[in-house]
Amino acid sequence: MLKDTLLRGLKATGEPKKYSDGGGLYLFVSRTGGRLWRMDYRFEGKRKTLSFGAYPAVGLKDARQKREEAKEQLAKGIDPGAHKQAVKASVKAETENTFEIIAREWFEKKKPAWKQSHSSKVISRLEKNIFPFFGNKGITSVDAPEILEALRHVEARDAVDCAHRCLQYCNSVYRYAIATKRAARNPAADLRGALSSVKRKHYASIHDPRAISILLRDIDEYSGNLVTRFALRLAPYVFIRSGELHRAEWKDFDFKEREWRVHTKMQAPHIVPLCSSAIAILKELHRFTGNGKYLFPSPVGKSRPITSATLLKALRRMGYDKETMTVHGFKSMASTLLNKEGFNRDWIEVQLDHRERNDVRASYNFYDFLRERRSMMDWWGNYLDELKTCNHG
Repeated sequence: MLKDTLLRGLKATGEPKKYSDGGGLYLFVSRTGGRLWRMDYRFEGKRKTLSFGAYPAVGLKDARQKREEAKEQLAKGIDPGAHKQAVKASVKAETENTFEIIAREWFEKKKPAWKQSHSSKVISRLEKNIFPFFGNKGITSVDAPEILEALRHVEARDAVDCAHRCLQYCNSVYRYAIATKRAARNPAADLRGALSSVKRKHYASIHDPRAISILLRDIDEYSGNLVTRFALRLAPYVFIRSGELHRAEWKDFDFKEREWRVHTKMQAPHIVPLCSSAIAILKELHRFTGNGKYLFPSPVGKSRPITSATLLKALRRMGYDKETMTVHGFKSMASTLLNKEGFNRDWIEVQLDHRERNDVRASYNFYDFLRERRSMMDWWGNYLDELKTCNHG
């Protein structure tokens, strides 16, 4: 049995020595005087050694306590060495594999494929809505109720859409953690259907052919800014998001292939086939703005495009109030009438860019139904041209 007085007086002898306390526990003194607590034991017929730390940081009493704990584990059929490593790994996981650390790692992997505006929104939403609640917890110790609690705070601000997006991010982070072997399951997946439904915003639009005919002629006769008039003239023929329309760049148009490759916020190009009328409008516009970057440059400087507000104001000047027509309404107009004419719903949905936002499906949607969509867009262009020339009296 060892005593503290003996331990305190031990000096280096130039040779390693062991000082036994019984039950497999001993103090190992190295050649240079380092003093380490160790315990020899046998498990499943194999001789093993367990380390308890250095003396005097770990005193005699503490070392004996650790020995007794190890003996209790052996009595239960537990390898104390393996148990110690498991505990150490668990602590490491809690400190090095927190949700925030892995989420930021996931974000950095995805960021290069996103536009700066989109990536800024993603990290901002995580920092504001998720990290403060469980960002510092080990990713494997976060459960579904904790995630839901954080999302409920977002819902309480009447930001239901934001809550759904945050849940999508959590799902993606967990899928990444599982792929990198730092998590075994995804608790965010358990929250399917747990959030309030998103109240989709319905944009005012014109669907009656007679009214569309009048709208098209009103646009042609618009007496305001030339660039704005061209943007509104093109909008019905391409029916894409207003932001993508007003930010359109000449480099994305291919007159020979008769297509426009719209680069969305997810960076998966969306192909818009161009009908003859759209090509004619673009070639006419090219004479005015073709030497610059944007199709529709701002009146205050060619280095930036016009805004959606500019197009909206033009509609208001023509007498179309917010309850009648919006710039986004051209999408609804096309969707409603093309469906009414019996065109394949999948062709329409892809053309509207209502595609799935996962990386694999987005890559397939790049060319989905392209031949069929070209034919559909040609029909749509001819239909609009006929409406514009119709005199409904």
